[in-house]
Amino acid sequence: MSTWTRLRQSFWFIPALLCLGAVILAEGLIVIDRQWGNDGLGALDFLITRVGESGSRDLLGAIAGSMLTVASTTFSITIAVLALSSSTYGPRLVRNFMADRGNQLVLGIFVATFLYSLMVLRSIRVLGEDDGTYFVPHLAVNVAVLMAVLSIGVLVYFIHHISESVQVWTLAEQVRVDLVGVVERLYPEESRDDERLPDPVEAGAARRAGGAAVASLDTGYVQGIDVDDLVTLAHQHDAVISLTVRPGDHVTKGASLAVVSPADRAGDDVHAATQQAVLVGRARDPHQDPEFPALLLEEMAVRALSPSTNDPYTAINALDNLASGLVLLAARPALSSHRHDEEGHLRVVVETPHLLDILEHLMDAMRHYAIEHPTVLHRSLTLLAEVGSASRDAGVRRRMTGLADELVEAFAATSPHPGDLEKLSAHAADVCAALSG
Repeated sequence: MSTWTRLRQSFWFIPALLCLGAVILAEGLIVIDRQWGNDGLGALDFLITRVGESGSRDLLGAIAGSMLTVASTTFSITIAVLALSSSTYGPRLVRNFMADRGNQLVLGIFVATFLYSLMVLRSIRVLGEDDGTYFVPHLAVNVAVLMAVLSIGVLVYFIHHISESVQVWTLAEQVRVDLVGVVERLYPEESRDDERLPDPVEAGAARRAGGAAVASLDTGYVQGIDVDDLVTLAHQHDAVISLTVRPGDHVTKGASLAVVSPADRAGDDVHAATQQAVLVGRARDPHQDPEFPALLLEEMAVRALSPSTNDPYTAINALDNLASGLVLLAARPALSSHRHDEEGHLRVVVETPHLLDILEHLMDAMRHYAIEHPTVLHRSLTLLAEVGSASRDAGVRRRMTGLADELVEAFAATSPHPGDLEKLSAHAADVCAALSG
């Protein structure tokens, strides 16, 4: 993940840009008022309302004060929504609110209007002590009024947006978009030449070669790996870099990130460049980690099935959104763990998440938490059928039949109503038949 991407996802970036724009706009309009204020704006002069020095001060002060109050209220509402969503759907969904462009724009517009009003207010001053004349940037004052009117519309939008953002389908859809996005980025529709399956002799030679471990400089989660930079680095030093972590893994300071083979190619510059190519942060990020958004949807389903909530329909909604992302993943060809340079030499070995990793983790959770909810178990079987129909891997489909059988066995062990067991068994049989066909 690039620095620009991380900046755009931060909560303060857009408000900071809007504040900078407000300062530039204020200074620019003040300069225009100084140059042409006395002569008017020609044909457009009728649009300017002049309220004098005292009126301008009062107007700008009222706008600045009200914007600060509204911004504080906006923060309070946002924090309340964050607390509600965190306790109901899971604390890891908070990042969606922080990265939400609507929330960032609302905060930015309020703070920018406040800052703009202050900048214009400070420019009102006495020009002559004797005659008592004042400089009043009438154009800038009128623009402040327009920004205040715009802020009222933004406030109405914010109330609608924040009300909609706490709806369960909105939260699930946001995570689904993250899941689909990472699948589109990591799993192309057709495998590239440098992602072909490795030659067994070449791969064996790489494993047998001695290597030097590259240690992590920080403790945290692997958020991203710049594989292209590592391929270039390995090519320059005629080495093979075998990564021991993948996005989503937790590492401690000093833990191994990669092994450089042969060991005599692992100089200080190679160590530093490898450490720089592996981004370690405080929390998991979905940019290169498809398991993370899948885990968020799984967590939403599990929390909905807790005794305190007991909402199987929210769990079904989470599985619906998860299915759409997993179907796309199943339709894409599996990636090789080997990356080659332009000359065809093996340069980087990196593990990529597999569809079965996500499915097995999900079905384990459903066997444990959804065992008392037949409707959710039926939706889990339907998910297996949907994903299996998109998969071109016979081994994956065969394992999915085993997952369907395990769901039925776990449900039967709870001594359910015979009718419920019969329906679930029949559904599982249909799914297994479709997967085996």
